[in-house]
Amino acid sequence: MRILGIDPGLNITGYGLLETRGQRLHYQASGAIRIPKGTLPDRLKTLFEGVSQVAQDARADIAVVEIVFVNVNPQSTLLLGQARGAAIAALVASGLPVVEYTALQLKKSVVGYGRASKEQMQEMVMRLLALPGQPGPDAADALGLAICHAHAHRGLTALQVASPDNGRVSRDAASAGTLSAAQLRGLRVRRGRLVG
Repeated sequence: MRILGIDPGLNITGYGLLETRGQRLHYQASGAIRIPKGTLPDRLKTLFEGVSQVAQDARADIAVVEIVFVNVNPQSTLLLGQARGAAIAALVASGLPVVEYTALQLKKSVVGYGRASKEQMQEMVMRLLALPGQPGPDAADALGLAICHAHAHRGLTALQVASPDNGRVSRDAASAGTLSAAQLRGLRVRRGRLVG
């Protein structure tokens, strides 16, 4: 399965592509889409086009995006929400199913600690993927989202195989990696793995 992680932002949007083969994660690509200053509609258009191009080049099976948290500044939260909407629209327009995780789920899955710093995320992503150097903070978050989904997908598939009649997640949804936030509700992360 090829997993495309997107960390949306109005200034910089990170992306990271992984491929899973069995239990192993294989780094494919990562980077950042830099959005020049300008009017909000122009910036959203640039973001949409950039994510669309990344999605086309990635040939991914699924995309993962971080769920927006409510910031101290409501204006910042609204702007981030608009950037996130443009990114999700680009992914869906490219034919990709989209899965979402909170920052807490992301950090617990990758670092094992929900309040991990950006530097800790970069370090753990580098180690988990055996990269020669630390990725940038936006690319690290995007790669972390892909890692988070790979762990969740593996855990949900194992749960389904162990208990096919649990009623929470269908075998087709688990194998396809198309899990909604509602299907993930009630599950938690323990030692970087999703458990029931």
